[in-house]
Parts: sequence; C-alpha cells; structure tokens
Amino acid sequence: MSLFSRKKQLERENIYVVLMAGGVGVRFWPYSRNSRPKQFLDVMGIGKTLLQSTFERYLPICEPGNIFVVTSEEQEDLVREQLPQIDPGQILSEPMRKNTAPCIAYAAHRIHQLNPQAVIVVSPADHLILNEKDFQQTVLKSAENAFEQDILVTLGIQPNRPETGYGYIQYIESKSPLKKVKTFTEKPELSLAKKFVESGEFVWNAGIFIWSVASILKAFEKHLPEMHEIFQELEPHLGTPEEKAHVRTAYGQCKNISIDYGIMEKADNVFVWLSNFAWSDLGSWSSLHELSSKDSANNSVNANALIYDSRNCIVRGPQDKLIVVQGLNGFLIGSFDNVIIVCEKDKEELFRRYVSDLKSRPDGAEYI
Repeated sequence: MSLFSRKKQLERENIYVVLMAGGVGVRFWPYSRNSRPKQFLDVMGIGKTLLQSTFERYLPICEPGNIFVVTSEEQEDLVREQLPQIDPGQILSEPMRKNTAPCIAYAAHRIHQLNPQAVIVVSPADHLILNEKDFQQTVLKSAENAFEQDILVTLGIQPNRPETGYGYIQYIESKSPLKKVKTFTEKPELSLAKKFVESGEFVWNAGIFIWSVASILKAFEKHLPEMHEIFQELEPHLGTPEEKAHVRTAYGQCKNISIDYGIMEKADNVFVWLSNFAWSDLGSWSSLHELSSKDSANNSVNANALIYDSRNCIVRGPQDKLIVVQGLNGFLIGSFDNVIIVCEKDKEELFRRYVSDLKSRPDGAEYI
C-alpha cells in the first residue's frame, strides 16, 4: 500500500525536507574530523554515511528535488560527493555557524520562494532511526496536521532510561498522539532525568520538526523579528548568482541562537507527536557501542583485532593495522589516520577537552 493512499489534501509535491548537515562532530573525535564530520562517515559500518542514510529515509515521502541540505561552505563539496543525485541548488551553504535558527530561516525562505503551500520537515543529518516505515508514517501524520493547522510539531521519543544527554519535552495529556507541549528541558542532571521518566509526562526531544512554511515564517516574525526581517530582505536574491554574497551579509547580521531557544520555547502553538520508532542521536562513542553488534563479552569490534580478557569495549581501526587489546573494561581503542586513542568510552565530556587541548598546540590542527 502506498504511503500516500490515504492522503487527500497534502500532496507529495508539497512536502519538503531540510537536512541540517553543518555540525562538526567533536564527540566522535578522532574518527570525526573538521574535514569530515560525523554526518559524512559510515559510523554504523553499513556501506552508507549517515547523510546518505538520512537522505534515503525521506525518499518515500517526498520528491528527491524537494530535499535541501544545509551545510557549511567548507562541507559543500562533501555533500556533492555523497549525494551526487541532487541539484546544486538543493545545497544551502552557510558562511558561518550561527546555530539552528538562521539555518532554518534560510531554508524556510528558500522553500517559501518555491512553494508557499509547503510543509517542511527539518531533520538532523546524523541521527540513527530504525523501524523506518513507522518513522515515515509518523512524519506523514504530523505533516498532515501541520498542513491543516497553524502549529509547530516536534517528534518525541518514549524514554526507556533516564538519559542525561537528551532534551526532554513535557506534554499535556490528551487522547490524540499529537499533544500540546508544556515545557522543554535541555539535558537534565541524572536525578531530574529519573523523575522525568518516572512521571510518564515527558518524552525525549528528537530534534525533528514539522510545520508549514507559513507557520514557521509567522513564528520567526513574532519571536525573532530581527532575523525574520534579515531573511525577508534576502529572499529575492535566493536562487540567483548573487545568493552567496547576500547570504554572507545576512549571516553576519544574525544572532547565534537555536530554534529551540529562539522559537520553540516561546511559541504557544507547539505540539509533540509521541513516537515509538527506535531513535538515537548517535551523540557519543557510548551510544554507538550500545547500538552496534557486539561479541559475547559485549565488545563492539570493527577492526583487525585480537581481544583478550576485555569487555564492554569499542574497537575501531583499518584492516592494515593489527590492534591487540588485553585487560580493558569499557574503553574506546581506535586507530584513525594519524591518531591512536585509548580512553574510557563513557566519559564523553573528555572528547571536547582533547580537541580543546589540541587547539592550543602548534601542531594541533593536524589532528583535528
């Protein structure tokens, strides 16, 4: 049965997808580098990068030409290399990183120029989603509601543990899976996360948004009026040879702010769709270990390796180097280009420290 067999009003050609692919992926260093961040890597070892997997995930619900990728100017060539099937005009290059609000404003105005009736799905390019058919049905149902109503929808994941690395959404109970949002909380302490999960009133914030182009532009006008004005002035230049120059000017005038802080936490028409598909933001080596296949000692190994008396480890490296591991519990052991790393995999805050310390070394740029 076609995914669109039940659709009456919202047509496939009116659905657009914006893939946010401009991150630097520090928490996956040294596998992820400035020159090739996480979204451009085959993190799961399936023969496709996260960007390629995410792009393909949306093909059943929209036209290939309706998928836009927002990335940094430095990563534009990587997008072209990994998604050769898309038109260059579908790649929106940011001249500087200003967080997610300018990124979404840029894409929304580009899509509004093309189709004022559009419904937009905004998605990170580096997340893992299983049960893809369930995911696609969830997106379509949310899109239908966003097409019919002036609402901003985010997808919420039922939590199965008190995770401190995710944001949480508290919702107002109703019979519909589409529930009014009460509060947002970013990455709570463990004690608070436990209370959230025990209460049954909270879901994880997947960071996937669905709204009509009219609704999100209206929200920018109300909650981020200066940014709205900047991109309104930019819109006539989008799709022209002068676009890059005008985008650079626009970004230079924008504040650095996320869509969550700038709009979602302020708006009174925000809803969350409670979802059951398996999801992870793949935000750390620990989360990758959790989702990867493992041996009888709970080691995730994708390397030419000999493992002795070790458990709960993640081992990564090229086939032309032998890695021998003995007597370790809960470690990342990896060989990535010019870096060899041996450290506790669960202490993800240390990876930012490693990169920060390297930046202060004269030769640091070689390793990040």
